[in-house]
Amino acid sequence: GRGRNKTPAVLVDAAAGKAPLGLIAAELVLSRLPRPWRVVVLERDPGRVAACQRAAGRLEAGAGIEVEVRRGDVGEAALWPEAPELVVALHACGLASDRIIERAIGARARRLLLVPCCYGAAPGAAGPAAEIPGQLLAVRLAEAQGVPRQALVGRRFAQSLIDSQRTLRLEAAGYQTEVVELVAPTVTPFNLLWRSRRVLEPARMREASERLARLCG
Repeated sequence: GRGRNKTPAVLVDAAAGKAPLGLIAAELVLSRLPRPWRVVVLERDPGRVAACQRAAGRLEAGAGIEVEVRRGDVGEAALWPEAPELVVALHACGLASDRIIERAIGARARRLLLVPCCYGAAPGAAGPAAEIPGQLLAVRLAEAQGVPRQALVGRRFAQSLIDSQRTLRLEAAGYQTEVVELVAPTVTPFNLLWRSRRVLEPARMREASERLARLCG
């Protein structure tokens, strides 16, 4: 049989919703590869978990790809398999993107494809700042640098800082990272894709750590 004696590579679909990304990849791509694969779906909403399980049952019958659905928050280390080949996360909302970055690093994922969504309140906006790493830094720097309080200007300033922190955290952990537009901004304003590969280059890691320290200092 196909790769019967090989250890399956693992794809993690994190903050998966109804797991369209992981399940479509399993049916259209993974089932056609010579190496066997299995898919681990991480989702906390019980209704979406049930939908994932139903879809996974249909997929396993047709494509022969094992799918395991795990219910819980993506920040829970115990949910994550060790050293997955690929982690994907499409429109992981707010803090979920940062938790996925943290856990993908901790699990020693070989590759990460991440499209974040939602950034919390803009500097100067009413209400508490979000928990997203970089949000409080953005508020502090915006005030120190005299960034206008208009919401759209402040929000873009905050998003740039948050995105910079995310990129440098990955690079400092040994992930060569590209940030590209997945689709046009007219499709969605949350259109940036973080494409990261674990290479563990010491010089790159050191430079990113220094830049991150300067950014946060």
